[in-house]
Amino acid sequence: MQAVSPTQNLNSSVIRPSKPRRFHQLTRSFIRCVYHNDSVQFPNGVGLNRADWQSSCAILSSKVFSQDQGSGDKSTAPSNSDHLAAAVNGHKTSIDLNLVPIEKNNKPQPPTQKPLTITDLSPAPMHGSQLRVAYQGVPGAYSEAAAGKAYPNCEAIPCDQFEVAFQAVELWIADRAVLPVENSLGGSIHRNYDLLLRHRLHIVGEVQLPVHHCLLALPGVRKEYLARVISHPQALSQCEHTLTKLGLNVTREAVDDTAGAAEYIAANNLRDTAAIASARAAELYGLQILADGIQDDSSNVTRFVMLAREPIIPRTDRPFKTSIVFAHDKGTSVLFKVLSAFAFRNISLTKIESRPHRNRPIRLVDDANVGTAKHFEYMFYVDFEASMAEVRAQNALAEVQEFTSFLRVLGSYPMDMTPWCPSSGD
Repeated sequence: MQAVSPTQNLNSSVIRPSKPRRFHQLTRSFIRCVYHNDSVQFPNGVGLNRADWQSSCAILSSKVFSQDQGSGDKSTAPSNSDHLAAAVNGHKTSIDLNLVPIEKNNKPQPPTQKPLTITDLSPAPMHGSQLRVAYQGVPGAYSEAAAGKAYPNCEAIPCDQFEVAFQAVELWIADRAVLPVENSLGGSIHRNYDLLLRHRLHIVGEVQLPVHHCLLALPGVRKEYLARVISHPQALSQCEHTLTKLGLNVTREAVDDTAGAAEYIAANNLRDTAAIASARAAELYGLQILADGIQDDSSNVTRFVMLAREPIIPRTDRPFKTSIVFAHDKGTSVLFKVLSAFAFRNISLTKIESRPHRNRPIRLVDDANVGTAKHFEYMFYVDFEASMAEVRAQNALAEVQEFTSFLRVLGSYPMDMTPWCPSSGD
């Protein structure tokens, strides 16, 4: 399916997995549910993988086209403003992209068309120079801001779930995916670490984004009218003490993302509900800012990683970070031996995170003296400051492999060396 992009500066296409959700439209034409994917430069022309991919797309679109012809569809041809025909390698598909007209007033308008699901979409051709970056959330999310910081001229593609963002890259619909992995106040985002292990994408970069939270509500609403506050669980935890100081001892409910909370309030005209989101979300969805900078600490920073289908070539001319995941063998002090491989080579660890092994969550240990004990089996995620192009990093992992039953390099990528500054408004 050939990708179609809006004419405005922010090109965003919504990807929905299966369960449709009401979507608030902005002040421009908005292409609904286009599943874009990755553009990769192939040396010496088109490689075998790309040819195979294009052939599969052509076969898929040909089958869809032949099914449409057999069904005897007598509908009239769509107009340019309502239905744009999609094609893959010159083959017409049965999928139309509905351009939804956007109201110019500030009042949110619900969509009139059911969003397409991910199964309705086929990969887009690889021509075009604009990088496509998938992120979880809706326009105004912090992940969108992280995508813009990493790739200033990218086309941001909102996705309903983190899983869909991974799939967008795997199916050649996006070039990159941006994934939050930890926050300086809320800690690690554990389910995203599980996704890193479940999928075969590579970390190719990182971004550390200062997070500036605002309390948003419909125009005219006052704080004393509020009965609940909704936002992402991380945002709620990052503003817990400030909300109490503001006298908001109300119900706090978790939703999928911060900007999605703002969108939900605007779309449903909820005058007893406030959202924790960015100032950009307030602007996009016509909300007022009741309180600015409500994070508990001004040094509130979220770390995002950038994912791609192929790893980048590690270098030694700038600071690099490498992320790995492993499961160690049974035995005494095995984890100590693994970590010592880095210490003996003066390699600094910046993070170590343990997650229960999903396939083998429990390990039984029999001891004749004390009986049978049950222990969790863990996967360990480690970040260290070294490039895989360095001999010391290669030797360290060679030694680590001696004590592990599983070892995988998630990525070796440039560190974000942006000078730190307290979070501030947009």
